[in-house]
Amino acid sequence: MIAVLFALLAAASNALASVLQRRAARSEPDEFAFRPALLWALVRRPVWLGGIGALIAGFLLQALALSNGGLALVQPLLIAELPLTMIFLARLSGVHLERGVWVAVGAMTAGLAAFLGAASPAPGRRAPSVLIWVIAAIVTVGAIVGIALLSRSASGAARAALLGVTAGVGFAFTATFMKATTNLVDKGMLVLLTSWEPYAMIAAGFGSLFLLQNALQSGTLVAAQPALTISDPVASILYGVTMFGERVRSGPWVIAEVAGFALIFYGTLRLSQSHLIQTQAETA
Repeated sequence: MIAVLFALLAAASNALASVLQRRAARSEPDEFAFRPALLWALVRRPVWLGGIGALIAGFLLQALALSNGGLALVQPLLIAELPLTMIFLARLSGVHLERGVWVAVGAMTAGLAAFLGAASPAPGRRAPSVLIWVIAAIVTVGAIVGIALLSRSASGAARAALLGVTAGVGFAFTATFMKATTNLVDKGMLVLLTSWEPYAMIAAGFGSLFLLQNALQSGTLVAAQPALTISDPVASILYGVTMFGERVRSGPWVIAEVAGFALIFYGTLRLSQSHLIQTQAETA
């Protein structure tokens, strides 16, 4: 249960970070996209720095969750970030959420509960070999680069959604390094500081943050956030099973797992189509 608690707190921190960062990112000109000038401009904005503070808190809470549970359990719980993002957005904008938003939040909550209940994720006991890390890195970087190149020919919501997927995959891969790093803590500070996993985690985290800023700058929050929220846990489950030997139930349970993700998708779609939230996201 401690892993669940820390994961939900991490989702809340990440939700607040998304809202604050987007308030700053959307005010920057389009020509700053994929340029260091974007981060240089944002770092001088107090709202963006507040978002970074919330993101760091979320990072630490996620690490605590992963030290007590597997990727297949912790990362899906971060789906709670999306409805919390919408609630924070409404609160900070002084807006009343319509009934449809609460229906969507209920659908996502029920879907998450159904998926986790059916999957019953169990931690893995396998440490990835160097070969597995290399293969995972090649596949991940190839997927991110391919989707990012595809986004160059898109615009508006489509581009924001595609870049949201790249950020989601990036954060999922960052979580694999985070999980590996937490496994080194018990071996002492010297082993931790002389191992490559913490530095890979930092590099992957910064790369994912850069992708996230471009996703938020490219379109509305309701276009980027659902893509980010769904792609992260899906990729994380794949990483957990293939790299760390984590287990999720198969057989007839897959039907309930798919149904759970269908509810999550439905809730995400309802949230992204909310007229009130879209209006507020455009003016945030």
